[in-house]
Amino acid sequence: MNLHLPATAAHSVLHEAQAAWSRLAGPDASFSPGRTSVVVSPSSRLSPPGWMAVVVLGDAALVTVPDARTADQATTALRGLVPQELADPARLHDRLPFTEVLGPAHLLFLTPSRFRPVPSVAERVPVDDPLLLALLDRCGPADADESALADITSSARVVRRDSEIVAAAGHELWPRRTAHLSILTDPRHRRRGLALDVGSAAVTDALAQGLLCQWRGRTLASRRVAHTLGFQETGFQLSLRLSED
Repeated sequence: MNLHLPATAAHSVLHEAQAAWSRLAGPDASFSPGRTSVVVSPSSRLSPPGWMAVVVLGDAALVTVPDARTADQATTALRGLVPQELADPARLHDRLPFTEVLGPAHLLFLTPSRFRPVPSVAERVPVDDPLLLALLDRCGPADADESALADITSSARVVRRDSEIVAAAGHELWPRRTAHLSILTDPRHRRRGLALDVGSAAVTDALAQGLLCQWRGRTLASRRVAHTLGFQETGFQLSLRLSED
């Protein structure tokens, strides 16, 4: 997998993105330009408990691990790899065997001046709207979990067809006033531009509050929507459950 991503977002946006992810990683975590920093952080929110997390933003990587032994193991295994090389699970497995992997997922950020909104008919509904909850049920647990729509702290922007909500978007407020965008479309209504409609409306709402907009996309379709709105590829994230041997 080739995820060699240039740091194309504005320097100020990249700095704020790194600050937000550092806050999630733990009190002693930070990004260092051109380096991979390995930090012991049992309470890291970058991965499931006990796993190793890798986040690359720009030319810097931040790795969190649960204990000192794993930190020594990871530091030795990752030596010689530039941050952008950490996106390849196969390459990592040769150096650091693991039993499960989540990701990699692309991280995209929006420089406000680059935002390209599209005409939107999206309505605003509260997060506990029964029809919004019904959308989550219809999409199934895998798609619903991937979208993280159930975690949004904003109201939702939605598009209806007949009596159903068929697409929705909103954001979860992260540290450093970061809006983590979430978008979900009913499988029966995909590839019709609905994600772009609700996504544009949700980004407009977040920007109006002065928030930094973040988009996490694992699929090409998701990233295409983000690119259309002006988001730029800035890094990636993955989590590894290391072998116990």
